[in-house]
Amino acid sequence: MSTDTPGASLRAALARQNQGAHLLAAACPSRAVLSHLTSRWAVLVLVLLLSGTRRFSELRREVGGVSEKMLAQTLEALAGDGFVLRQAYLVIPPKVEYSLTPLGREAAERLAVLVDWIEDNYPRIEQARADLEAAPAALNAA
Repeated sequence: MSTDTPGASLRAALARQNQGAHLLAAACPSRAVLSHLTSRWAVLVLVLLLSGTRRFSELRREVGGVSEKMLAQTLEALAGDGFVLRQAYLVIPPKVEYSLTPLGREAAERLAVLVDWIEDNYPRIEQARADLEAAPAALNAA
């Protein structure tokens, strides 16, 4: 496409815009991936799997507060999106292990930065919450 043709740049830009995922678009299927990847349990599972393969029971113990049902649904969604590899062994008792795929490792490394930031800055977040709660009381007292 020649740049001398009127509207060529606009058409090229529109063509580029229609490729791939567009999370801001209401009907974009990538929103499901965003939902899976950023759920509370998925973030914790992915960050845990950064340090190595885990069995379901290990993940259940290490992720405080997650139910078996939610952990199973989270792992299924992450595996379905290609972030987690589920390896089942035909032994008695049954053995299933979960590990990160290369794509999952990329995502988990980025999420780990966010998790670290939250942990490092939690006192500031807690203070901001306290300040917000105190603000209406201060206005009412005035």
